Amino acid sequence: MNPTKPHQQHQQRQQRQQALAPLSHRSSQVEPWDMLIIGGGITGAGIAREAARRGLAVLLIEQKDFAWGTSSRSSKMVHGGLRYIASGDYKTTLLSVRERERMLSEASGLVNEMHYVMPHYKGKFPPPWIFNTLLRVYDRLAGKRYFTYFKREAFLSLNPHIKQDKFLGASQFSDAVTDDSRLVMRVLDEAINDGAQAINYLKAESLITNEQGLVVGATLKDTSSEDNAHTNAQSYDVYAKVVVSATGAWADTLRMQASKRTEQNFHKQIRPSRGSHLVISQERLPLKQAYTFLHPVDKRAVFVFPWENRTVLGTTDLDHPPLDDSEVGITNEEVDYLLTATNELFSDADLNREDVISTWAGVRPLISDGGDGKRVSPSKEKRDHSVWLDNNLVTVSGGKLTTFRLIALDVLEKCQEVLALDKSVIQNQTINGDHVFSDTTPSNPKFSTLPKALQQRLQGFYGLQLDTLLELAHDEDMAYVTDSNTIWAEIRFAARHEQVIHLDDLLLRRTRLGLILPHGAMTPLISTRLKQICQQELGWDEQKWQQEVARYQDLWQRYYHLPAA
Repeated sequence: MNPTKPHQQHQQRQQRQQALAPLSHRSSQVEPWDMLIIGGGITGAGIAREAARRGLAVLLIEQKDFAWGTSSRSSKMVHGGLRYIASGDYKTTLLSVRERERMLSEASGLVNEMHYVMPHYKGKFPPPWIFNTLLRVYDRLAGKRYFTYFKREAFLSLNPHIKQDKFLGASQFSDAVTDDSRLVMRVLDEAINDGAQAINYLKAESLITNEQGLVVGATLKDTSSEDNAHTNAQSYDVYAKVVVSATGAWADTLRMQASKRTEQNFHKQIRPSRGSHLVISQERLPLKQAYTFLHPVDKRAVFVFPWENRTVLGTTDLDHPPLDDSEVGITNEEVDYLLTATNELFSDADLNREDVISTWAGVRPLISDGGDGKRVSPSKEKRDHSVWLDNNLVTVSGGKLTTFRLIALDVLEKCQEVLALDKSVIQNQTINGDHVFSDTTPSNPKFSTLPKALQQRLQGFYGLQLDTLLELAHDEDMAYVTDSNTIWAEIRFAARHEQVIHLDDLLLRRTRLGLILPHGAMTPLISTRLKQICQQELGWDEQKWQQEVARYQDLWQRYYHLPAA
C-alpha cells in the first residue's frame, strides 16, 4: 500500500480552504451575492442551476453533505404521479410527465425508463378496467404508448413467482428510476459550470436582518469537522440581495426566524413524513421490472423494484417526530410492514430480516392541509410544493423529485418581488432551449474502450465532469467494485473533486456502495483499496482513516442497517 506522502497530509484542509475562499470575496453589504441558497438537496441545486444560468451570482450552502437529507433517501423514482389522475389533478400529472420525459431524454444513464406492473386479483381493488383507463390517460399526457395488459397465462409464464390464487392479469406501464444523490450532484455541476458556488458542511446559524427587519443575509458556521460542529467553528457573515431557504422538511425553522414569531404563535406548515426502504439481494428476489401493489393490511400502494443490481422494498409513509440535525432510521414496525407486503405478493420468497443488506429512511416535507386534529393520513396529503415570502426570505418546500426544475422556476418568480429580475428571464423557453442538462461527448480515448452500458451510465452520472474523471483514473480504477455498477474511478474522482469530508459522503451519497454491499461495503478487500484511495486523494493518515471508519460504521449500524430486534 502506498503510504501517505507528507505533502498530502494537509490536502483536504487546503481543499476546504479553497472552497470557503469565495466567502471572503463577497462577505460585505457593499458587494453582496445576488442569491444565497440554503439547502443542498435537489430543490436547492435546481434553483442554483436556474439562477446561475441567468447570470446571477449564486452561493449555495448545505449544513451537512450535499443531498444528505431527503434527496439521497427518496424512493429513486422519477414519475408522473399516477395518483393525481385519480384525484382529477391532470395539470400536475401533465407537468410531471413532461419533466420525466425531458430527463429521460437529456440524462440517459442517470434517469432510466423502468417498467412497472400492477397485478390484479379477483375481488381486489383496483379492477383492471379502472386501472387501465387511468394508464391510457397517463400515456396520452406523455404522448407515448407505454401501457400493456397481460392476461393471466401470458404473465404467469414470465413471472411464475407471484401469488397465483385468484390472479386475473397484470397492467404494465412505465415511469423512470434514478440515483437521486447523483442527480443532485449532476445538477450542482451544471450550476457550478455556469458560475455558481456550492459549499457543503456550512450551516446557516441565523439570519441577518437590516433596520427594517428584512432578511439581507445569514451567519454561516463551518461544520466540516467534529470540533467545528461545536465550539471552534469558523463563522462567516454573508450578505445577499435575496436569501432562499430550500431546506425541505426543516423549512419552518428559518421561516419562524424571518417572521420574528415565537414557536407558540408561528403556524407550522411542514408535516414531516418518514418513508423507509429495505435492500435485499437479487438472488433472493430476482426482478427485471418494478411491481406496485396494495399492502394487504392498510391498502396503501407499495412497490418492489430492481436498483443497482439489488432489489428494493418500499415505502412506508408515517408521521415523523419534530426534526433536529440527526440521522433518520427505519423502525422494526416498518421492517415487518415491508416484509409482510412483499411476502404476500411473492408467496414463495419467504423473506426475513436476515435477507436485508441495508435500509434507508428519508423524511418528506409534506405541506399540511389541516390542523393536528383534522389531519388525513400522510399518504393522502398532496405532494404539491409551496413558496412563501417572509420579510425578504423566500422559502420553498414540498413537491416532487421529478418537478425540481419547475419548482426552481416558481422560486425565481417569487424572487422577483425582492430581486430586480427581468420578467423575460423567468420564461423557461428562453434559456438554453429549455434544457436542464448540457449535452456533452467525452473526448478522452478511454471512453470508447468501455462497454456501452458503462458509457451510458458514466455520461449520465457525470456529464461535464466525465473527461476529468477519465483523465484522473488509473488503469486498475476502470474495474467494477465487486458486483456493483460502480467502478473504482468514481471513488477516486469523488474523493478529489466532490468535496468529500467524511467516509459516509463517499459510500452513502457520492456512490451507493454502503447501501448495496454487505456490512456497508467495509469488507477487508474493499476497505483496503478504499483506504489507499482516501490516503492518495484526501491525504488521510492512519489515525484519520481509523477515526472515519469508526464514525462510519457506527452511523451505518444505527441508521442504515436493521434496528435492534
